[in-house]
Amino acid sequence: MTSKKKLSSLLGTTILAVGLAGLLSACGKEEKAAAPTATTAPAPELIARKDLFGNPSRSGASISPDGTSIAFLAPRDGVMNIWVAPIGQIDAARPLTADTERPIRRFFWAPNGTQVLYLQDKGGNEDFLLYGVDVATAETKLLTPFEKTTVQIVGVSDKVPDAILVGLNNRDPRWHDVHRLDLKTGQLTLVYKNDGYGGFDADKTLTLRLASKPLPDGGMQVERMDPGGKTTSILTIAADDALSTGISGIPVEGGVAYLLSTAGRDKAALYTLDLKDGSTKLLVESDKADIGGILTNPETGAVEAYNVDYLKEEWIPVGDAVAADIAFLNDQAKGQWAVTSRSRDDNLWTIVIDRVTEPAAFWLYDRKAKTLNRLFTVRPNLEGKPLAPMQALEIPSRDGKVLVSYLTLPPGADANGDGTPEKPLPLVLNVHGGPWARDGYGYNSEHQWLANRGYAVLSVNFRGSTGFGKGFTNAGDKQWGRTMHDDLIDAVDWAIGKGITPKDKVAIYGGSYGGYATLWGMTNTPDRFACGVDIVGPSNLNTLLASVPAYWAAFFEQLARRVGDPRTEEGRALLTERSPLTHVDKIAKPLLIAQGANDPRVKQAESDQIVAAMKAKNIPVTYVLYPDEGHGFARPANRTSFYAVAEGFLSHCLGGRQEPVGSDFDGASLQVLEGADYVPGLKEALAAKK
Repeated sequence: MTSKKKLSSLLGTTILAVGLAGLLSACGKEEKAAAPTATTAPAPELIARKDLFGNPSRSGASISPDGTSIAFLAPRDGVMNIWVAPIGQIDAARPLTADTERPIRRFFWAPNGTQVLYLQDKGGNEDFLLYGVDVATAETKLLTPFEKTTVQIVGVSDKVPDAILVGLNNRDPRWHDVHRLDLKTGQLTLVYKNDGYGGFDADKTLTLRLASKPLPDGGMQVERMDPGGKTTSILTIAADDALSTGISGIPVEGGVAYLLSTAGRDKAALYTLDLKDGSTKLLVESDKADIGGILTNPETGAVEAYNVDYLKEEWIPVGDAVAADIAFLNDQAKGQWAVTSRSRDDNLWTIVIDRVTEPAAFWLYDRKAKTLNRLFTVRPNLEGKPLAPMQALEIPSRDGKVLVSYLTLPPGADANGDGTPEKPLPLVLNVHGGPWARDGYGYNSEHQWLANRGYAVLSVNFRGSTGFGKGFTNAGDKQWGRTMHDDLIDAVDWAIGKGITPKDKVAIYGGSYGGYATLWGMTNTPDRFACGVDIVGPSNLNTLLASVPAYWAAFFEQLARRVGDPRTEEGRALLTERSPLTHVDKIAKPLLIAQGANDPRVKQAESDQIVAAMKAKNIPVTYVLYPDEGHGFARPANRTSFYAVAEGFLSHCLGGRQEPVGSDFDGASLQVLEGADYVPGLKEALAAKK
């Protein structure tokens, strides 16, 4: 299985798939002409929002352990559900699940191959429970029948086909007790009562071997778990290394664990960690970027390849086990690729291939036959559409850092291929969430949508982003609204200097931390942006940190260290000063705010309070709420309705193209609480929806 390590993230990467979409022309009127600031080249075909952001046709291919079946996600009555098909007969697929409210997004095969397991929450509250569906009968069972519980998957192994380990915080919301779940009977048996550990690692026998305990300074202590419940500390992870260091699996042989670590170095390297004495041995390293993940043998757990992602992603073999396969895929994929699943005998792999200007597709790779056969295209309606290429860039910051960034221009805007448009274009600065995450190269629905509407789109890995070494990540400590924002401004100035955009036609847009960056930009650099779009962004850092989910207890010291400590007078003062709410009176440009009512990370109060403050000062704002969503918009009707609102907003601000609303409000829970008048056509579209 591919194991690309996802580093801890306060506000999540932009889970929203937040694109934007059109409104000015309201329902059914003609599309508005392209803005005069855009390129004079013929405008490309307008790509429908539903083709970009509605349900994919199929997605997420995963092969059964015995290699005879493929499970994937596809719509059933308009909702993404799990389907299964025999190998080589994808069109003979049958549905296994029948969820009617929220799409299923996370699933995996049970190691015995008789069930597919999946996680599902309610209304975006992130109380994910575990379900199992029988492949033969399609009978679905709730395997963790608890309230206010978020299930964690602790261990899955082909060596133990009829059981897995799960973490449950139903006893104490802060900590997850480890249970053994019998997949045949559904019985849960307590394995370890947890009163202070942030995570656990099990070996291939589902025996707990390591536990990670948060330390008061924000670091982490890794302890060996011995029979009888005794624990012994074998590794201390310093606070400065905590976002780039962690366990990445325990192989069958050798008495070691794999460890990604930045201890004593800048870029994360892969080591073995001796489970007896805690000694480490370097396996592989890169001077370009952190090692982001490993590919391990499904039977033995031994590392066979590792991933490095600087400007673009690449897989590098360790030894000869998969070297020929990587060489074959590099030659045949014609784009970036990743392994999504492997059969138990390791002959069949499912691969997802990303060629940027084509919709992603899943393929079946036969290692013995050396064949690569397409299973399905994720969004076939995008085949042949004018998708735009992406440029991977290095932009200098004012203090000499390198900001790895990604630029997308409208098709036809760069006629001579020099990387800049023939005429300056309106630009959308698309800020990623996290902030401890990163933007990457590849097909990006937001970039494609915005470029299709006539905008240049720029995504910047500002300091604090992960993947580029701990020095770059740690440079963001307590820099919300300071040098992290300076990096965004420097990238905008770079784009202006290159003739990509005029200085008065730049919008800032983002979700989660990107929403915070939008609010900060609108309050503290209001002369730099023509307008802003904030999705589930925090406005008050004190109330944000006071209301994080209980099960983030293991990560809280890191939050205090990197954002500001709400438990001290000095920390509260810093958080107040860095809160957009404090500076609300400086907002002078149009602002659109979108929120999910059930968001457990950035609660609705974060949006409510800044909207109330703006109203009190008679500052215009448009505020849309989704009562059945959380930290992002999962239901396709809600997504497309939001894009419709935001596209009209941006078109009014920057002058880009737009698609008529049409049916994009149908089935959405969209509520416009404030400012419908500030988005031309919005009131008419809402009236037509009724």
